[in-house]
Amino acid sequence: MHHTFRLIIDCPDQVGLVAGVSQFLADHNASILEASHHTDLQTGRFFMRHEISTDSINLSYDRFIEAFTPLANHFQMEWKLTDSSKKQRVALLASLESHCLVDILHRWHTGELHCDIPCIIGNHPQLKQFADWYKVPFHWVDFKTLGKETAFKQIEVLLEEYKIDLTVLARFMQILPDHLCKKLAGKVINIHHSFLPSFAGAKPYQQAYERGVKLIGATCHYVTSDLDEGPIIEQSVKRISHSDSANDMVRKGKDCEVNALAHGVRYHLEDRVIIHRNKTVVFA
Repeated sequence: MHHTFRLIIDCPDQVGLVAGVSQFLADHNASILEASHHTDLQTGRFFMRHEISTDSINLSYDRFIEAFTPLANHFQMEWKLTDSSKKQRVALLASLESHCLVDILHRWHTGELHCDIPCIIGNHPQLKQFADWYKVPFHWVDFKTLGKETAFKQIEVLLEEYKIDLTVLARFMQILPDHLCKKLAGKVINIHHSFLPSFAGAKPYQQAYERGVKLIGATCHYVTSDLDEGPIIEQSVKRISHSDSANDMVRKGKDCEVNALAHGVRYHLEDRVIIHRNKTVVFA
């Protein structure tokens, strides 16, 4: 994996912005490996993602931030610079359904996902077998015994102890409390087993079957206090027919779930997602 700095910018659209950033990079001998721009005409916001080779640029990470800050202030930027060599720490939360959990673990194990997974948290002890196979510490949080409030306090403590950067709900069938949604805003990704905004909430495949849809899907999105209404990162769909039962939809929908979640997690890890209001700009 090429060592890069990733420059992410969200600011008011204005004349001279791209030229100013380009001149700054040129002045410091920066080689741009990937450049993505987008203007939201409705809100007048400009979004940028540049991937910059560290082999060429004559600035360290700290010196880049120091040198770029005056330009960022001039253009009223909300911005960040990340170092691709620094792996984010990802916690996986799951319930009885294991397909999304195992898929993420496999992609991490094979190097497709550039991150560390220091812990898996489950509300069923059966998931420990997968954690053991991948040699990841497993924590069983018993919601039935503890109750939801105490259980989520325990999860919150674990996330803090492991210094987690991103929490992935890999079919974790529990609703996060409001305070945790706000505390971890933009840092919790969920996979919902429907093509949102259709069929939010419980049993979406059964809802889809009863409605007689011809497409089913899955939605990877950020978690907010509003159930299944957070900014969407990625979606996947599959065609079905009148002959498919609700169980057939569940089986076929799992393909959509693993693909949408894996792509969404990778986009986040690679700083390809910028949240804008309740939408996202995704430089895939």
